[in-house]
Amino acid sequence: MIEDLPFHHIAIEGVPHSYKTRFAQALAKLIGGRVILDNRENPYLRDFYEEKEGAAFLAQLVFLVNRYHQQVMLAQRDLFADRVICDYLFEKDKIYAYQTLTDDELIVYERIYAILEERIPKPDLTIYLQISLPTLLRRIAREGTELEKMISEKYLQNLLQAFDYFFFNYKTTPLLVIKSDDFDPTDDAEMMDVVQQIKNLKKGHLYFVPSSYGQKKSSRR
Repeated sequence: MIEDLPFHHIAIEGVPHSYKTRFAQALAKLIGGRVILDNRENPYLRDFYEEKEGAAFLAQLVFLVNRYHQQVMLAQRDLFADRVICDYLFEKDKIYAYQTLTDDELIVYERIYAILEERIPKPDLTIYLQISLPTLLRRIAREGTELEKMISEKYLQNLLQAFDYFFFNYKTTPLLVIKSDDFDPTDDAEMMDVVQQIKNLKKGHLYFVPSSYGQKKSSRR
């Protein structure tokens, strides 16, 4: 286990099916730490996918409050004294909000978000698993739930662009961006390459293209 890393609170981000959870678990095996998973249970999610009026706002608030309570509990228990690897970044909640909410709903959401954000501990490293639209569509077709397969390609394209824009402008913590279309978190050699990139990252942004990128193009056809 590799323990001599300066980062003790690491957040993993990416769109659905970017394999954030697999990545977080694989990284924890290598460098040690407790994995904290996003609470994805939401009673309004089906209504949202079925585009029922008001469902987007209710679903967004449930996700926001669930993530807030989880992060605050971690801080109160002082678990960040040991390494923690979260498979989400609290700030990403706003990415989804701006994709789904109306202008009037956003005004209310922003006021609630601003109050909650003040108590959220910031990670000291963020890792963004960047994938392309073709990869996302393939993974949803192969692995997605019934609800996920209802999502329009246009929404997914807009979501990817929103994530890219968010992290292009992200300055809160050091950021490692990994081109992850062909990345396999279960491959120990590839994960060791990632650990080396983390060791090299002191501040700012670092963009990493794994050796596996582009090697699976033949299997995509």
